[in-house]
Amino acid sequence: MDNQEVEPKEELNFNNRIPLEELSNAVKQLKEQLAKVIVGQDEFVELLIVGLLSNGHVLIEGVPGIAKTLTAKLFAKSLETNFSRIQFTPDLMPSDVLGTSVLNMKSSEFEFKPGPVFSNIILIDEINRSPAKTQAALFEVMEERQVTIDGKVHKMEDPFMVLATQNPIEQEGTYALPEAQLDRFLFKIEVDYPSLDDEVKILQTHHQRKGAQPDANIEAVLSPKNLAELKKQIHEIIVEEKLLNYIAQLVTKTRNHPHLYLGASPRASLAIMNTSKAFAAINGRDFVTPEDIQKSLYPVLVHRIILSPDREMEGMTARNVIEMITQSIEIPR
Repeated sequence: MDNQEVEPKEELNFNNRIPLEELSNAVKQLKEQLAKVIVGQDEFVELLIVGLLSNGHVLIEGVPGIAKTLTAKLFAKSLETNFSRIQFTPDLMPSDVLGTSVLNMKSSEFEFKPGPVFSNIILIDEINRSPAKTQAALFEVMEERQVTIDGKVHKMEDPFMVLATQNPIEQEGTYALPEAQLDRFLFKIEVDYPSLDDEVKILQTHHQRKGAQPDANIEAVLSPKNLAELKKQIHEIIVEEKLLNYIAQLVTKTRNHPHLYLGASPRASLAIMNTSKAFAAINGRDFVTPEDIQKSLYPVLVHRIILSPDREMEGMTARNVIEMITQSIEIPR
């Protein structure tokens, strides 16, 4: 028993090799800032932070009026970065998002005028309100973090994160996002109605603000330089070989599952690995556990898999299939 008690101490010393105190403090401060206004959306906020640390983009889905846009705006304000908001509408053109070349009358040459996508944190409100032509304008910038206009490549500054909101597809006047674009989102976060207790707290906090703007007391707590350092620490988190194999098994299973018409791509495997590292880090660990992987599984896979038409008609959901896959594969210990 004495020998067994020594092992955790050695592991603790090993953890000190990657100091995670600064990361833990930054995450705590971000959560505290958002908690000033946002009530009962702890998982939503945590997934936004994990998405930021994993250098990914986030799709936020939910019915109108549940603070999707407000949470994204406050999240951006808690960072010392530039922020841009684009309202997608049916008549929005790609040049309205990316920018366009304009003739300079003095020099008689064309100059590129950057669009609103040239920022650090970009909030795209109601992304499914614009048709495919405008949605396709985001393909290159989301994946390669650059825009090619008139043969010239324009690089985005770091950090670069797209937060896109959408209403459920059943609502009138929406266009389904193509699979290629969905795959470029690290997470899809499904935001539900608050509980009764949380709804009471929402009313209380709104009443106590006495007309003040929700973002009035939000302070920026993380600079781009500090964020870049924290992202480097995420890359150093250890993932054992057996856990990499576990991730690969989970994703591969989606490709030959009888209930699925479309499985997840290798990009999903990378997303699960990277977000598992972030979950481990914000919990003060420099190593990934199976629980971190399972935490990442649903938000990474839900928008990447498509149910077969028969199963969809029977009322089966993506969550049901993901749970089946999780239960069918032995958890490494």
